[in-house]
Amino acid sequence: MSTTRNVDYVGMFKIAGILSVLLVLGSITGLFTKGLNYGVDFRGGVEVQVKFSNKVELGELRSYLDEKNVPVSQMQSIGDDAQNEFLFKLETDEGADLNAISNQVQTVLAEKYGADKFEILKNDIVGPKAGAELRTSAFKAVIWAILAIMIYLALRFDYKFAPGAIAALLHDVIIIVGAFIFTQKEFSLQIVAALLAIIGYSVNDTVVIYDRVREIEAANPTMPTIQVINRAINETMSRTIITSATVLGVSLVMLFWGGAVIHDFFFAMTIGVILGVYSTIFIAVPMTVVFEKLTAKKA
Repeated sequence: MSTTRNVDYVGMFKIAGILSVLLVLGSITGLFTKGLNYGVDFRGGVEVQVKFSNKVELGELRSYLDEKNVPVSQMQSIGDDAQNEFLFKLETDEGADLNAISNQVQTVLAEKYGADKFEILKNDIVGPKAGAELRTSAFKAVIWAILAIMIYLALRFDYKFAPGAIAALLHDVIIIVGAFIFTQKEFSLQIVAALLAIIGYSVNDTVVIYDRVREIEAANPTMPTIQVINRAINETMSRTIITSATVLGVSLVMLFWGGAVIHDFFFAMTIGVILGVYSTIFIAVPMTVVFEKLTAKKA
């Protein structure tokens, strides 16, 4: 494959590295100072989705529930206004009767709007202990996914390629988590699903370039590693742009017009697609050069 491009991507590694370190450190700092806004899945509580037969104003509904001392932490309208659907998220103290709180919502709504004027579409109840267990399991799933990918890359390619890919994946995951920390968007099981999807997408992009690096090395055994990497990135850039633009376009459409239920999922996906391309080009592949130099010094 021939190409007229000759961009020195490895030469940009220092600037990109500084930017990435700042973003990662900021995300980690935010985790300890501000913390994640865990959803009902992870912190425990009650989540109720209600559909009304008649038009109901969000502000009026919120005021009424506050007046009745219903512990609603978040309330949002779902879909178009004409759908009259609302999602309530109720925070509870440890040891609280979650079923009683769920029933309280139905009771106070029936008092004001009539029992036949609304329908409970969803009623999720998660205890604090179960939420903590789900939180632990979710983070373990992300860690195991990264470890499995590291083993796969070490077996498929040379071991020198694995550290760069893992650094890129950790980089992407930490910065996405940081975005949720600083926006205080709800971090739930669907966001963990988005992280796992992003890990798969990012490593796929990395493998394509690694394949090209291996082909160029085999055809040009005396070519310097930096030149090999720059050539591989330049030759696969058109494929990267087309694939990423397609995925990003779909993600943006769903982010802005997909509705509140999937908004946060595609918020994570949008950031992840952008970071996946960035980290593959400026973190994963150039890290191969760094790792090669370190092993050469030790030798």
